[in-house]
Amino acid sequence: MIPIHDVNPLRRTPWVTYGLVAANVIVFLLMPAAAHSLVGQVSLGELCRLQAFVERWGAVPVELLHDQLPALVPTGQGAVGPRGVGCLLGPPAYQKSPPLSVLTSMFLHNSWSHLLGNMLFLAIFGNNIEDRLGRVRFLLFYLVCGYAAGYGFALTTPDSTDPLIGASGAIAGVLGAYLVIYPRARVWGLIPVLFFLPLRVPAWLMLGMWFVLQALYATGYGTAQAGAVAYAAHVFGFVLGALLGLTLRRQPRRLV
Repeated sequence: MIPIHDVNPLRRTPWVTYGLVAANVIVFLLMPAAAHSLVGQVSLGELCRLQAFVERWGAVPVELLHDQLPALVPTGQGAVGPRGVGCLLGPPAYQKSPPLSVLTSMFLHNSWSHLLGNMLFLAIFGNNIEDRLGRVRFLLFYLVCGYAAGYGFALTTPDSTDPLIGASGAIAGVLGAYLVIYPRARVWGLIPVLFFLPLRVPAWLMLGMWFVLQALYATGYGTAQAGAVAYAAHVFGFVLGALLGLTLRRQPRRLV
């Protein structure tokens, strides 16, 4: 089910949510090759620069757990050799802080669909959590959930050298909090059955089903693409967001 709108009025403009959406879009447009992926005209050089960019600014599980860079990383240059076309590797020419890479990875996306899907969920559900927590606490909540998702994923894949990117871990925390704070809020969504059928359902049903699917996918059930999507990061972010939401919903609403 694709959410399109929730029936949950706000008391104020969610400037932090809007700012996070804008920051993610701007960073994506500045990433090598990513902005051109919509038309599919991406050269080898652009792909290699994108790979090097993601390697530098993404969160790599091995680096997070061992706090050291690999001996070889993509240089951003393409090459044609006896084994075909690929990207050149070389010693890292930069210093990298693995803990800081979790923060930067939250603003990186590898395609328009990846970006727009995440921003849709953030825009629909983030505004009410910001309204409930206040702007400063919401931003801290968002970042904490993102860090929990990043390090949680690293613990489940300690030997992985594939960079983790995307805001979905932090957004999963927002969904977890929304589920426990506003379980009865009505959410309009589209169900792809032959064609897109609009339906209004309670938040607990939509977000609960979303979490169950993420948990199943994280174990490898129901998908052949489990290695391409960090479903475990979604699970960690969602669980922490729900736990924090349980404590925060008993507190009065904040205005700042």
